[in-house]
Amino acid sequence: MFEEITISDLGVITSAQIRLHPGLTVLTGETGAGKTMVLTGLNLLLGGKADPATVRTGAGSAVVEGRVVVPEGSPVRARAEEAGASVDDDGGLVLLRTVAAATDGSPGRSRAHLGGRSVPQAVLGELAEQLITVHGQQDQARLRSPAHQREALDEFAGAAHAGLLAEYRDAWGERARLQATIDDLTARRQDLAREAELLRLGLAEVERVDPQPGEDVELGREIERLEHAEDLRSAASGAHTALVGDEDAVDDTASAAGAVEHARRLLDQGGAHDPRLAELRDRVAEAGFLLADAALELSSYLQDLQADPLRLDAAQTRRAELVSLTRSYGEDVEAVLRWADASGRRLLDIGDGDGKVGALTAEREALDARLADLAARIGATRREAGARLAETVSAELAGLAMAGARLEVRVEPAAELGPHGGDLVEMLLRPHAEAPARPLGKGASGGELSRVMLALEVALATSPDQGEHRPGTFVFDEVDAGVGGRAATEVGRRLAALARGSQVLVVTHLAQVAAFGDRHLVVTKSRDADTITASGVREVTGEDRVRELARMLSGQEESGAARAHAAELLELGSVAR
Repeated sequence: MFEEITISDLGVITSAQIRLHPGLTVLTGETGAGKTMVLTGLNLLLGGKADPATVRTGAGSAVVEGRVVVPEGSPVRARAEEAGASVDDDGGLVLLRTVAAATDGSPGRSRAHLGGRSVPQAVLGELAEQLITVHGQQDQARLRSPAHQREALDEFAGAAHAGLLAEYRDAWGERARLQATIDDLTARRQDLAREAELLRLGLAEVERVDPQPGEDVELGREIERLEHAEDLRSAASGAHTALVGDEDAVDDTASAAGAVEHARRLLDQGGAHDPRLAELRDRVAEAGFLLADAALELSSYLQDLQADPLRLDAAQTRRAELVSLTRSYGEDVEAVLRWADASGRRLLDIGDGDGKVGALTAEREALDARLADLAARIGATRREAGARLAETVSAELAGLAMAGARLEVRVEPAAELGPHGGDLVEMLLRPHAEAPARPLGKGASGGELSRVMLALEVALATSPDQGEHRPGTFVFDEVDAGVGGRAATEVGRRLAALARGSQVLVVTHLAQVAAFGDRHLVVTKSRDADTITASGVREVTGEDRVRELARMLSGQEESGAARAHAAELLELGSVAR
């Protein structure tokens, strides 16, 4: 429930604080005084689109703040806390919207806050669905739409029906996804066939060459050795001679190994007299062992090194085959093997295209059967709810000065299933017993639509299945348009009855409706030489309220006849409350 709304610099309103209470609150005022801005501010709090043009001229920004009370465990409180909002100890939750004025360098931005935390505008919109129901004259036009009539019937049908609808929509969405996949596979059949043929050719070539992991690297090294066999032999032979010398040489110190051995013997002789030379002798001896090992490995390398033109040719031929693969399927053999693995799986997937389409078709047919069953159950609950809704609304219309009027709710099978089931829902109004039933979209006047909409809202709010799940606050923006006389009085009486269990805010031009309010707020405007400069909101009681109703009745606050009529209306309203 809303406790208060504060508006600053929005349209013609400089500053206004609107305190709201349970029951029926009516909002009146002269044309152009700013009633629309009150609803604009409320719309901003509910996540509506911000328009910088609504910022009061000369102001930097418009600010709208509202406080609602959300009980522990409510969906609104849970969502607010999930968004990081802080909730007061008494359950109070503050909503805030600011709208910056447009300037030459800025289009004017809007910001939203919830419980002291900056949040996306959409979060306020989510909370609005649980907090409040708003009806305006545009809703009358929507009521003419069969789609909105179906939505109203589905809402009245209750939670069990809503569960069936949710299950149906999920199945319908899954069917749409299946059908899209089937259509894609069917349309791409030729493309897939060409892709499969190319994959087969590529896999056959890879299979013929049969590359092994790392083979291209090892093959490159082998070819490098075979191509430079003589150079390698010359280098290894020269190094071997340098280490161990020529076998025919007389002086063994001419080789590196001989020189090291000579140095070791000399140090061995001197080491007997100085331990330091003994240490150096051991290090020189170790160097001799390393040289001997290197010479032995060079000898073995020379024995293994063979110039093999046939092997070189075979290796070069093999490398050419591998290069052919890497040019087409990957940068190296490892990449080619990865391509072959992925292509094999892809080929299996494509090769089973017909089987896949068949499996998907069977799955779709199973979903069709499930959808048909759900649609039949939905249709049955709609017909049952339609009969109850027609009776409930017809009874409400009788109390809204439309005695003899009846609402009919027709639920007929559609030619085929759709996203909302398999029914065509249409509401028809019989204005009186002798008149034929005609669709709301064709035969109902504006005043009749106003009362039908109000009757529908009352029916939804008081439904045993749905009422407790609906928002506790209702806003009606001039839904009494096209209504007058006794009908207006009955509209006021019914709004007062609705307000006994809900918070109701009504914007009205009719004194007959305003008289039934538990509280009466007036949007006032100040003038400077007949130019509107500012508007505010004040509560009127006693004689002030009588004068406001008199103004609404005759345009003259001090008219004795109008004041007497206003007093009578207030007395009638007090009896109804």
